[in-house]
Formats: sequence, C-alpha cells, structure tokens
Amino acid sequence: MDLRDRVVLLTGGKRIGVTVAVELARRGADVALSYNRSRTEAEAAAEEIRALGRRALVSAADVSKAEACESLVASVVAGLGRLDVLVNMASVYRSVPFDRMTDEDLQASLDVDLKSAFNCARAAAPHMRAAGTGRIVNVSDWLAVSQRPRYKGFVAYYVAKTAVMGLTSALALELAADHILVNAIAPGPILAPPDLPDEELAAVERATPLGRWGGGGEIAKAVVALVETDFITGETIRVDGGRHLQ
Repeated sequence: MDLRDRVVLLTGGKRIGVTVAVELARRGADVALSYNRSRTEAEAAAEEIRALGRRALVSAADVSKAEACESLVASVVAGLGRLDVLVNMASVYRSVPFDRMTDEDLQASLDVDLKSAFNCARAAAPHMRAAGTGRIVNVSDWLAVSQRPRYKGFVAYYVAKTAVMGLTSALALELAADHILVNAIAPGPILAPPDLPDEELAAVERATPLGRWGGGGEIAKAVVALVETDFITGETIRVDGGRHLQ
C-alpha cells in the first residue's frame, strides 16, 4: 500500500506513538491520533504533521470501551473522509505483584492492550472493506513472542500481549479475502522509562546483542514496512535488537 493520501488512525499518541505518527505523515498520510490522558503529546504530534503539509485530527477516547472505539472510528471517517490504516498502540504497562493482583488489574490490561485492538479493528474493517483494502498493525511485546515472561509483576501485561498475537493471526485470516492485512510488532528495548537508573539502562544495553536501545524510529520503520507490504499478513515481528537471542 502506498501511503500517499491515505488516512491512518493511531491509538495511543504518546512517546513512540508520536514518532510513528509523524513518520507516516512524512510518507504522505493524513493522521488521526487518539489519546486518553496524553493530550499535550498528541497535540504536539498533530502540529508536526500539519507542518509537513498533511491533515491531522486529535480525539480524546477511552479505547478500553467498545462504544468509544466505534465513535472514534466514525469521527475519523467523518473528519478525514476515509480510513485505510489502523495502528493500535494504546497500552497499559503496570507492575502489580501477583499476590496483590485483583480482577480489576487483569481486566484493565485486557481492556486496553487486547480488547481495544479488537474493537477498533471491528469498527474500522467495514470502511477498509468498502475501500477494497486496508492495513491493521497491532503491538505485542518481545517477551510474549519469545514465550519468556522474564519480569515478575507483569502477569496481566504479559497475558494481554500474548493474546494480541492470537488476535493478529485470527483477524488476518478473517479479513484476508477483503485484502485487509493484519500484522503486529513486538518491541524490545526501544525507549527507556524516564526514571530508569543508569545502572539498569546499561544492563539492558549489555543484554541486547546490538548493544543499545532502539529508539522510536525503529518502530516507525516497522510500521511503515507492514503498511507498505502487500503479501505479509498474520505475522508478529520482533523489533528488539536481538534481545530474544540471549
């Protein structure tokens, strides 16, 4: 798919999402961003997109709720005229010790990391089908793809991100006849948390065969590749600098 004059909806317009959104605009797309609490980052990304001569739309949406996903997609089509690409980047990454986990902790990860991707895809698919093609890109995690729950305290996150892989392959089969390709990206060490101690930052670098953090640009490249391909579907691709090899 050529991105020129296509319309992209990206959920989770913060940090890596900003980088991805701006790169898609550089490739000629108009971009809609949704946010829950990160309005400042989403608005800043929209300004960068407009500076590139592309249209941008910013919407507040709690994508953990099915009706919000439906309204979000409808507003994008109403505001930008169509919807060609959906990038599901909204995520919850929260550490909770297993012995203190509640049903609500598990449900929060499932609602944002898994169900939002399902609900946004369900809302987007009819518009892509009407256009004759489409692309959906989900976000899993390198640990889920590698089947290695390395860090304690992230049961809900790991379960949800593993389920994203299943959702991706199942949707790829369901939507293939409509020429809608569905893939996922599984990031590894991309951006360090702002409060990560220097010692831990260096430890991650040592554990990564390429010896560094990737940066948001690497995820943007992967998203572009999965949008532009016409023959890859149902895949979850690690972008982790070889982290899974050690």
